[in-house]
Amino acid sequence: MKRFYFLLLAGFFACNTQQPATEVDRWQARAANVEIIRDNFGVPHIYGKTDADAVFGLLYAQCEDDFNRVERNYIWAIGRLAEVEGEEALYSDLRARLFMTREEAIAHYESSPPWLKELCDAFADGINYYLYTHPEVKPKLLTRFEPWMPMYFSEGSIGGDIERVSTKKIRAFYEDNVVTDLPGETHAFAAEPRGSNGFAIAGKLTESGKAMLLINPHTSFFFRGEVHVVSEAGLNAYGAVTWGQFFVYQGFNEKTGWMHTSTYTDVIDEFVETIVETEEGLQYKYGNELRPVKTLAVTLKYKDGNGVKERKFPMYRTHHGPITQKLDGKWVATALMWEPVKALSQSYTRTKLRNHQEFREMMNMRTNSSNNTVYADAEGNIAYYHGNFIPIRDTRFDYTQPVDGSNPATDWQGLHTVDEAITVFNPPNGWLQNCNSTPFTSAAEYSPRVEDYPAYMSINRENFRGIHAIRLLQEAKGLTLDKLIELAYDPYLPAFEVLIPGLVAAYDQTGAADKSLGGPIEVLRNWDFAVSKESVAMSLAHYYGTFYNRFGKAPAGLSRMQQIEYFASESPLQERLDIFGQAVDKITGDFGTWQTPWGEINRYQRLTGDIDLQFDDNAPSIAVGMASGRWGALAAFGSRTRQVTKRIYGTRGNSFVAVVEFGDKVKAKTLLAGGQSGNPNSPHFADQAQRYADVQFKEVAYYQEDVEKRAEARYHPGEKP
Repeated sequence: MKRFYFLLLAGFFACNTQQPATEVDRWQARAANVEIIRDNFGVPHIYGKTDADAVFGLLYAQCEDDFNRVERNYIWAIGRLAEVEGEEALYSDLRARLFMTREEAIAHYESSPPWLKELCDAFADGINYYLYTHPEVKPKLLTRFEPWMPMYFSEGSIGGDIERVSTKKIRAFYEDNVVTDLPGETHAFAAEPRGSNGFAIAGKLTESGKAMLLINPHTSFFFRGEVHVVSEAGLNAYGAVTWGQFFVYQGFNEKTGWMHTSTYTDVIDEFVETIVETEEGLQYKYGNELRPVKTLAVTLKYKDGNGVKERKFPMYRTHHGPITQKLDGKWVATALMWEPVKALSQSYTRTKLRNHQEFREMMNMRTNSSNNTVYADAEGNIAYYHGNFIPIRDTRFDYTQPVDGSNPATDWQGLHTVDEAITVFNPPNGWLQNCNSTPFTSAAEYSPRVEDYPAYMSINRENFRGIHAIRLLQEAKGLTLDKLIELAYDPYLPAFEVLIPGLVAAYDQTGAADKSLGGPIEVLRNWDFAVSKESVAMSLAHYYGTFYNRFGKAPAGLSRMQQIEYFASESPLQERLDIFGQAVDKITGDFGTWQTPWGEINRYQRLTGDIDLQFDDNAPSIAVGMASGRWGALAAFGSRTRQVTKRIYGTRGNSFVAVVEFGDKVKAKTLLAGGQSGNPNSPHFADQAQRYADVQFKEVAYYQEDVEKRAEARYHPGEKP
């Protein structure tokens, strides 16, 4: 770890120690050390003397592109959403405060090492200088940003683990402190899956003999921007940054690349506490002793019409974590990774590393809790880390359910080392992958073995994207960047390879009294299970699969894959035909004929820069020949919003995508959903939209001479581009 801190401290001590007299003077002095070059796609290339200069410029540039999203992420993260969205958001705010109060965030900032404090200061200064130089911008709430705010936004993507803690259960407990036992929250099966794809390819399978990396996060569209941030202190990172972060979240530098996928590692546990009321106040049983329940109070504001009201809440914590619900009348505490300083240090350190040895040492920080990591580098190494923050647990207990918090044996017993975690390094097959699938197929026959690890390290559950990826990678050879893109956008949909033959068999075996289904059935009988804009079969299959997920009856407890297998081979034949009939009627009713090509239904549309997307069938949109990840599409395009339109408009899936080749010089191509800017008046609001639909990636300008050739604007923060 010494080398990491040397690199970071070098950036700190390179800074001018003479501080200007006023805040504005300080901002302007910092801005003079920063140059922003916008390329022909509006991507900001930020150059600073120190890392702090680069962070200052990075946040300034993010605000230029989409201040609304920067502000919204912090309104949510620090627990003030109800002041903008009203009373229903109170329990999102309470959840944020349960895990960290404002005072605690400030204390974490104050206890940070000097180099990190300086980056946090530069973060706040960059945003505040943007607001100072853009008085026409009217924040919804946050007129000033503070350097402690990144402590809420330290690990991975915004939301991270805390987003998985139920606000419904928090509300049931804290609203009136009544006993309201709620079942676990589930997402509708029809919703577009969250997650990502990451592939790492060794040189034995590439044309150049160099390692390659696919970075393919599946997130909400416009959730991340594309940035390049450089300093004279060794920072030179390119990739995707979630609005408001001051580190590249998924990306690469000249020597290393990193891609995160959501993990199946158990990183959140619930402890049932035995609460006792005593003369000293609330206490909880722990072994043979009673410990005091830490009790705090918080006053939350919320928007009510044109005014603002307040609600006061108690907040309770044990050493396991905050109390977040009741179960069978008992209080339940939620434990998760909450080390903001260490997590923020790891997230930033990752972007500056030069080889796998340094990367492996960085992983020893063990605060990357919500992610797996797919890795490749210029020395030809490829690696996969399944999880990173992994508490050691007593395997006598079932941590998939709340455990008895009064029993000390249920406590976490430190963290597993990286050596003990599920990892793959340079497998002989020359590739590895994770598509939010089981790590035990990540490198085919060279994958880790499930029996070698405790069950809490991962669910051994495959998905159709994983199956799709393995098939393709097993045949891969002579890959170039363009061939890797072709592989990542392969149109085959393995879920329908399973589901559709069962429908056709039902039609054939029943003699199908409803002859009107004969035409649609023949289209599916002759389909190759590949998605395209022109495919009528894709339209029929998508509605059939969606309707079956919604209305079909399957045994409880089945995975997504198992449900589809059940609907294909074990469900009643007439049920299959009835649901298919509903799907055909839906397409016919909405579009006039069941023979409607997929591109007429499946569309990309962005009308405004609003965070909450609104869609209009009468407004311009673009046909997209991609499909939902739940069907096994690697290039995912799906929806998680309730839409009242007839057409289906994508809201999540492929967002920022990159393919990277390492060597003497790094080469990369990228693509964004739509464009870099959130401003509809910007030429970069939708300049990548048609390219997105046509899978036309753009070349990355990484080296300064290439950036100069494509420069569209260059300026210091505070100047007009």
